[in-house]
Amino acid sequence: MYPAQFEQLIAMFEKLPGVGNKTAQRYAFTLLEKDQEEIGEMIDILNGLKEIRRCHICGFLSAEDTCPFCKDQTRNRSLIMVVANPQDVVAIEKTDSYKGMYHVLGGLISSSKGIYPEDINIEGLLKRITPEIKEIIVATSPTMDGEMTALYLDKVLKDKGVLITRLAHGLPMGASLDYADELTLIKALDNRRKIENE
Repeated sequence: MYPAQFEQLIAMFEKLPGVGNKTAQRYAFTLLEKDQEEIGEMIDILNGLKEIRRCHICGFLSAEDTCPFCKDQTRNRSLIMVVANPQDVVAIEKTDSYKGMYHVLGGLISSSKGIYPEDINIEGLLKRITPEIKEIIVATSPTMDGEMTALYLDKVLKDKGVLITRLAHGLPMGASLDYADELTLIKALDNRRKIENE
């Protein structure tokens, strides 16, 4: 129905997560309305993606071999927070409450998706464990895959002489109990603490 190039553009957008045919068409028509200069800028940005690489230490995205976090000498180098992907690093950084190092696994163990320990960056984490490292914080999501990955990490790190902790999970502020899923409620119960009176 549409010209071949336009159909190809729609098909490319449909490959993006969460983008269906109607949204892909809307994106394609929006691009069609852009002038040549804007299209040229987009092409340059897309071509620039080839320059982005993974930090050779932690696996975060970087324009160089080493990311800004690993270069920053002011960060606490005795702490490593293990996350699934670069988006998790950005989410933690937005809280402005963590000043340690990171390790990006590049995914989570998932037997249903055919992702096994050797498919993610666990070997790189093991190589980073030196006497300087005092604590590893496992910050994988509270999903089945996140829990499976956390359990596996606990198993392989157990004998490394380092404290292994897990981010606490529970009910978000303002949430109603009846809207919480079972895993969240279980975690909220497991991580309950004494009420402190001032």
